[in-house]
Amino acid sequence: MVAANHRHAHGPASGTDARWLSAALALILAFMAGEVIAGVAANSLALISDAAHMLTDAASIGLVLVTARLAARPPAGGYTYGLKRTEIMSAQANGITLVLLAAWLAYTAIRHLLTPTAVAGGTMLAVALAGVAVNLVATLLIARAGGSAADRHIVTDLYAFAATAVAGVVILLTGFTRADAIATLVVVALMVHAGAGLIRESGRIFLEAAPAGLDPAAVGAAMAGRPHVTEVHDLHIWEITSGMPAASAHVLVEPGEDCHAVRADLEAYLSREYGITHATLQVDHAGLPTAPGLIRLSQEQHCDDAHGPAYRPGDGR
Repeated sequence: MVAANHRHAHGPASGTDARWLSAALALILAFMAGEVIAGVAANSLALISDAAHMLTDAASIGLVLVTARLAARPPAGGYTYGLKRTEIMSAQANGITLVLLAAWLAYTAIRHLLTPTAVAGGTMLAVALAGVAVNLVATLLIARAGGSAADRHIVTDLYAFAATAVAGVVILLTGFTRADAIATLVVVALMVHAGAGLIRESGRIFLEAAPAGLDPAAVGAAMAGRPHVTEVHDLHIWEITSGMPAASAHVLVEPGEDCHAVRADLEAYLSREYGITHATLQVDHAGLPTAPGLIRLSQEQHCDDAHGPAYRPGDGR
């Protein structure tokens, strides 16, 4: 007997209010434009690097606004999960952009370290302090919107502006203009860290790896330890999009037991213990007695090509 169930609880909607995100986007774009002008006027690479990082902030918020609409569309045609992974595509594009911008800024900063130029420290300090205020306001706006993936970049910007402000103070007090290039390298490090994280996290989802911190072997062993389960194999755990884990597995149940009840128990267990609310479980009886003349299938024949290890009670996994 086969029982298959497809649960459709994908979790709550993001609840993001586009008005507040749009306000944060407008604020960041306006300040970014002014910062570029100030950076050129002050001959400050640190200010320009801060503006470059703010550009990725703006792109992140803009993509959140666009992808929220796309992800909300119901599944249709060949897109059986809808367009929920557009969020992950935007995250990967943002991460790659951060890394590429960081490479260019690092090259330019090293040139400025080798051949320092005059920098207006007072302008650096004033714009950096204004940038801190702008980022705090933008963070509050995003929080009012319900939060989004963009808020991490905004918080990172606070560290970047702090480094630029310190460099401005050093230049004002000592005339050490290489502080501008050093502050730029600090911003570069923050950009690389943020960009690499986005690429790594989105890459895991595209490669359909298990969510970070979730061990499939532990999940399989726990499932095999549930009442009346004799084996779990073909276990797959992945993320449809960020915060939406899914699982599928082939489960064998003791002869004579209610496979529907076992399936319901496993689904509730996965949801309760691991937050996996989208589970597709194929459930069969193991070693069912057969009527005369019928062929009895062995456990090994339930799957022609099972992927991954099999989990059984008492395996000690």
